[in-house]
Amino acid sequence: MSFESGMVMEEHDSEKVEIVLRTIGPARPSRLLVSSSIKVRDLRRLIAGNDNLQIDNLSLILRGSALYDMKNGDDVYIQLNDGDCLIVAVKPKPPVKDGYDNDDEDEDLKFRLPQSSSWWKKRLYTFLHDNLKLPDILLMVIFTLSLKAWLLIILWFILAPVAHRWDLGPLYILTTGFCLILFNLGKRQAGDISAYSIFNEDFRELPGTLNADRLDRDIRAGQF
Repeated sequence: MSFESGMVMEEHDSEKVEIVLRTIGPARPSRLLVSSSIKVRDLRRLIAGNDNLQIDNLSLILRGSALYDMKNGDDVYIQLNDGDCLIVAVKPKPPVKDGYDNDDEDEDLKFRLPQSSSWWKKRLYTFLHDNLKLPDILLMVIFTLSLKAWLLIILWFILAPVAHRWDLGPLYILTTGFCLILFNLGKRQAGDISAYSIFNEDFRELPGTLNADRLDRDIRAGQF
């Protein structure tokens, strides 16, 4: 018998248990028949379908601990016993502001680690997100910076005390600001014209630029 078929038979032969669902609110407790070993993701889907709840706003609490679908990038399994009490909390939908639904904007601000990320990134993300409860915007900054950028940041903090010891703190900060501006200027392609005529060949200006000479010509031509 192959390993895969053995896994399928084991899943089908899994013992069924009856758990009690207590939904926070006026709803009465209900019972649900599920497998004793089940993924949190599948359990959440079963409860949402059984009580007609929105799965995205569903929080599950078992034995005083919140249940999460994934940990370190892998599906989480739980072991249920007959008669276990599962608390179901439905997170209220935030109020609509200014007549617009902001759900799409909130989704854009949520950071999700790509599935192709390495195992150490997944573990670091789980620790920062689940244990330290860092906001998504900070996680986005942490995981989008390249290794070279992190090395430069670490080097900057190493050299900062040295600059302070030699009373060069203000100069060190000013130099850092100029370097940030210089390295983020980018490179112009051939034929591109800068918005500032001083950087262009023969001080050529962009078409439609409004300056003192243009105003003087318009006044002399009677266009004002």
